[in-house]
Amino acid sequence: MTVTEPEKPKRHAPRRYAAAALVVVALAITATIWLSNAGSSSASGCAPMPQAAAALDKAAVGELAAVQATGKGRGYADLPFVDANGRTHTLRDFEGKALLVNFWASWCVPCRAEMPALSALAKKLDGPNFMVLPINLDIGEEGIGKAKAFLASEHITNLPLYADPSLKALTRLKQQSVALGLPATLLLDKKACEIGVLEGPAQWDSPDGENVIKALEAVRS
Repeated sequence: MTVTEPEKPKRHAPRRYAAAALVVVALAITATIWLSNAGSSSASGCAPMPQAAAALDKAAVGELAAVQATGKGRGYADLPFVDANGRTHTLRDFEGKALLVNFWASWCVPCRAEMPALSALAKKLDGPNFMVLPINLDIGEEGIGKAKAFLASEHITNLPLYADPSLKALTRLKQQSVALGLPATLLLDKKACEIGVLEGPAQWDSPDGENVIKALEAVRS
């Protein structure tokens, strides 16, 4: 009688090896993110500022509760845009002032609703230490004309007209997971380093808005 040899059980890799592999992958991902953030901070000239972020977070209540205090070391001094006459600028041109950089478009309903509040805030607080700096994102050669027409129709005369018809600024914000749509606002220190961000509109000319700006102005770069 022939005896059939029993089939050998299939070997499975011990679970601890699989777990170890997952740990290696997780560490690799973490290292990649860390190196990416570190490189971005170094290149921007901005260091993480947790204390400044904490102060901004404390001030961001009420009408400005949606502000996200970051202070992660992202910098925007090299962010390019043009003025109403087509001349190129970067945020480095405004070094020495804390900045509220607001990205907007004339076709964006929440943006249109927010502009009077930004105008009122600028009238109250613009000066040697702070500036409201809107950047229009209407597309194409006619974009600046559309922005001018909107500002004129709303009698907004105390905000400068800057624009980025290429939308490169918005692409950059999306790539860095800062903002996905409009309006979007960056709160930057006097070296254009990010202290906070806001997705969506806000009542900037409220006492809550003014308190956020005071906290921003107090940041020591």
